[in-house]
Amino acid sequence: MKRLAILGSTGSIGTQALEVVAANPGLFEVEVLSAHSNAELLIKQSREFSPNAVVVTDESKYKLVKDALSDLPIKVFSGNKSLSEVVQWESIDTVLGAIVGFAGLQSILAAIDAGKRIALANKETLVVAGELVMGRAAAKNVQIIPVDSEHSAIFQCLVGEDRQTVEKVVLTASGGPFLGRKQNFLVNVKASHALQHPNWTMGAKISIDSATLMNKGLEVIEAKWLFGLRNEQIDVVIHPQSIIHSMVQFNDGSLKAQMGLPDMKLPIQYAIAYPGRLANNLKRFDFKEFSKLSFEQPDYKTFRNLAIAKEALDKAGNAPCVMNAANEVVVHAFLQNRVGFLEMSDMIEKTLERVDFIQHPTLEDYMRSDEDARAYTAEFLKKSQLSIY
Repeated sequence: MKRLAILGSTGSIGTQALEVVAANPGLFEVEVLSAHSNAELLIKQSREFSPNAVVVTDESKYKLVKDALSDLPIKVFSGNKSLSEVVQWESIDTVLGAIVGFAGLQSILAAIDAGKRIALANKETLVVAGELVMGRAAAKNVQIIPVDSEHSAIFQCLVGEDRQTVEKVVLTASGGPFLGRKQNFLVNVKASHALQHPNWTMGAKISIDSATLMNKGLEVIEAKWLFGLRNEQIDVVIHPQSIIHSMVQFNDGSLKAQMGLPDMKLPIQYAIAYPGRLANNLKRFDFKEFSKLSFEQPDYKTFRNLAIAKEALDKAGNAPCVMNAANEVVVHAFLQNRVGFLEMSDMIEKTLERVDFIQHPTLEDYMRSDEDARAYTAEFLKKSQLSIY
């Protein structure tokens, strides 16, 4: 029996993780559930899975959740500080970090400090503070198992291999809903178009990131820290079918790939059950259904976010943190149709130029850089909207 804390249980990854738990009775026990503001779903999940505790980080929803669960022996807490305290409980074996964005960093650091195994879906944690997070994990002998399908694929390809024999890793990208489109088309797209991913069912933020290729840029940075790679050892290739989830090339020229149909429940299950593999009823890949698997190079000129992310990785320091914060702000604005698709890249670049660069940031520096980047990006957004009118 593995006892889980699922952080971000009402999001796309969290809800699918609970489906995995429900499909494997007797193997997992839900110890903690957390959500930000979706109190209604959190209450429903709590009644179904009977966790020891729930945390709603939006403190205005505390009373609603507390009252709704008053007839059950479930402890109810609110706020990010409470979340960082709860994840350290001795009763928890594995923490699934599925909170979207920078908001997931503090609770993951707290769980690492308590020696918990981490199943990490929150890529921004490593994008923002990869060196700090992996350093703490090494010091505490904490294993971090990736949940992203691409990093799960690399992790699986490396099982049993000598890491020193890795020549490079190849992250695959579907290309999103606008694969092959040029700037004259993208200037007019809206959030409703960008949310229509051809292969994956994901949350709103990651769907937009996939459409801009920022998601792949974030994954490049995440891969560096997860697998201890040099920047030049990470490659990206467009693979529209999303069957090969990523590959590892070794120093003898051989290439290992992990394949499967696009379904996030598979990497979620692998991460929380590791080192075991669990049988399931997920649909199997059938070669007869795919006449070919194709690959092409990314269009860095049109989808500039991927290039921006690689440049931030090369610059290092607090640059990835600043880039991530700016991206979170512009994606939120794009979802509200307050900024254009191509303008998002412009504002991320402007923010990177504006925020002071710090070569060796502390946790406090990361926090301040994130705050400054959000403020500057919001300022650029406001000026952009004023110029429209």
